[in-house]
Amino acid sequence: MLNIQNLWRKRESIIVTWLVSYSAVLFVPIVISLVIYAQASHALKSEIHRANDSLLKQMRYTIDNQIDLMKRLNMEMTWSPNLQHLMYSSMPAQEVPYTAYQLVNEFRLFKTSYASIDEFYVVSRRDGSVYRSGNIRDLKSAFYTIHQTGALTFEQWKSEVLNGTSNSFIVLPHANAADEHTAIAYITQLPKDMNGQSTGSVVVMSDTRRFQEAVEGISGFSGATLLILNHNNEILMSNHPDSEELAPFLNGKRIQTDSAQAGSSELFSINSSVSDLKYALIIPSGIYWEKAEYVRNFTYVSILVSLAGAGVLTWFFMRRNYSPVQQLVESLKDENTDRSYADANEFRFIQKVVARTRTENDEISMQLQKHQQVLRSNMINRLLKGKPDTLVPYEEAFRSFQMKQVSTEFAVILFVIENEDKLYEFLPGIDMNERSKLIHLIISNVVEELAEKQGHAGYVVETDDMMACLVNLKADTSGWEHDLHDIAAEAQRFLERYDMELTISLSGRHASWIGISEAYREAVDAMEYKMVLGKKGIIAYEDIRADSTADIGYGYYYPLQIEQQLINVIKAGDPDEAASCMNEIIEKNLDKPVMPLTLARCLMFNLVGTMIKAINELGEGSGGITLADNPRWIDDIMACGTLREMQEKLQSLLQEVCAYASAKRSSHVSREREDTLRNLIEEVHQYIQANYMDMNLNVNAIGEHFQLKGSYLSKLYKTQTGEGILDSIHKYRIEQAKRLMRTKPESVSEISRQIGYNDPATFIRVFKKYEGITPGKYREII
Repeated sequence: MLNIQNLWRKRESIIVTWLVSYSAVLFVPIVISLVIYAQASHALKSEIHRANDSLLKQMRYTIDNQIDLMKRLNMEMTWSPNLQHLMYSSMPAQEVPYTAYQLVNEFRLFKTSYASIDEFYVVSRRDGSVYRSGNIRDLKSAFYTIHQTGALTFEQWKSEVLNGTSNSFIVLPHANAADEHTAIAYITQLPKDMNGQSTGSVVVMSDTRRFQEAVEGISGFSGATLLILNHNNEILMSNHPDSEELAPFLNGKRIQTDSAQAGSSELFSINSSVSDLKYALIIPSGIYWEKAEYVRNFTYVSILVSLAGAGVLTWFFMRRNYSPVQQLVESLKDENTDRSYADANEFRFIQKVVARTRTENDEISMQLQKHQQVLRSNMINRLLKGKPDTLVPYEEAFRSFQMKQVSTEFAVILFVIENEDKLYEFLPGIDMNERSKLIHLIISNVVEELAEKQGHAGYVVETDDMMACLVNLKADTSGWEHDLHDIAAEAQRFLERYDMELTISLSGRHASWIGISEAYREAVDAMEYKMVLGKKGIIAYEDIRADSTADIGYGYYYPLQIEQQLINVIKAGDPDEAASCMNEIIEKNLDKPVMPLTLARCLMFNLVGTMIKAINELGEGSGGITLADNPRWIDDIMACGTLREMQEKLQSLLQEVCAYASAKRSSHVSREREDTLRNLIEEVHQYIQANYMDMNLNVNAIGEHFQLKGSYLSKLYKTQTGEGILDSIHKYRIEQAKRLMRTKPESVSEISRQIGYNDPATFIRVFKKYEGITPGKYREII
């Protein structure tokens, strides 16, 4: 029988835990009610947010349409051919009024096409003119005509238009606007001319009444405070500029859009999808909780009602479930068990007894396995290094380590991981030592399994920063070289899946335990030859073995005259010829069967010396390229692991040195060439204007006239002017066609022949490409 005194004595027992747990049932109704209340409040708030977001999106769509029209008109004005011709071409002074007349007439078309745009004009910094739809004014006349409302001085307007930020929205006064006399203006600075001077700006304006009328026409707009903000969060327009809800969000002239609530108001904002503007709504906060009061009161009542139920079940279930646990604890106690420990928490006591037993068994098993692995690796390493223990019977040792011995013939395969540091990046959060063990474990499992698949026995250990596989070859096999190569090739292919890049070397076949060290030495010698043969390959000792006298009298190809020739080519600044010369030297040496390592290193040192000579000769004088300024050039070359890597580094350095030499030579002739090109381009301009009526006028004909290849002349022309010769021919012909259509009644076909087009269809297609409309349409609007 449980009572209160027993509960206090067993305050750490599971019975107390259960009492607390069952008592928690009383709080479930409270938690549920609070959750329901929170979800209901969240749902109400979400619905309000959704409605406001929908209203904001409608506002954005409505206002963005007008903003998009302003930007589109601004772009069309900026890239108008007449405006470009007027601002950037070096036309005779007598042609300027005519081009300006064409421009303002073109603006009349824009006025018709963009009826919702209230004002637009171009300000020319060069002559102080303002080009509007149908007229041209000087700066002061234009200011007094368009902006004279008393809100802005002439100097302020001039500074905003000509010196303001490009592609920006500002508020400008508009004399013809509604009561507020204000408009939102989009200003773009025109590109600079060839001398880097500013040419002017394009201004497009829409009255604020258009934005207000558009927003007020949206369904659901309840008279909240609407704001249009620029990229600095400054107010461009507000439908209630004196609203009380606006004041808490103001910081000087800016609106703090990062504050969702201030005072008794809520702020919602959204970015424009076509510009850097923002749209914001400010509404009173009280609207949120108007419908939530009922939900909150209902929640409080439900909590009080729920607390009146459920306390009776706690004590009943606690007494019923404790008896089996108490019997289990009694069965696990022994004479070594601390009584107070057993009487604490029963479940914890059971868990610790079971965990202690399992841990003891696992520790014993782990220690045995670790000792066996260490002893096995130590034994194989002693055999590889030629330090066998004469007191150890290796046949018996192999059996004790569960290593199968299939014969007395052995070979060694060495593995070097070329990208070990990169592999560690793929294993974040793992200790460096554990990463290395994991990689070596993968290689060991793969290689040993492949050796067994070929009928041999393989055992992998780590030695001298490499992985060595001692292969016990099967007896009476004649294809052991092929088997070793298959094991190495298959291991390479398989481990590529784990992004491992391996260089593998193979030893010869040796008998007895003593021969293992000789096989290891051969594999190490073969691995050294990766400097000549390259990384990520399979190198067999049998392929590189040579008699000790084979290298006597053997040199490499690099005579003094070839070295001097390479230096001269470098100094001439010809990178292709220099690269070809160096590659020829290297390939002539590396094409031999197997180049000895000593001679290979000597060859690369000699090539490095040649580069030093060339650099020193080029570096003479001020501003030269010297080794002192680039100390890591030679260090990077000498740190390469293979001849191919050294060759790539030398080629990179060769390109840089040749580029420097070429720059020194070309700097003397570049100025004279530039003057000649300008004169040539001007002559081409004059030739086009004189022969535009010739139907055979084309790039090749112009090239023949100037005794140049057409494609080459076109490339020079485009480099200097930014457009091709054919484009210039078409544009000049179209200008002449427009002149004829304004002054003469001839048909389109007759006009096309007069300006050099044999086919009227071609003329119509070209006219529409450059003017945007057909000749017939153009004739209707002039």
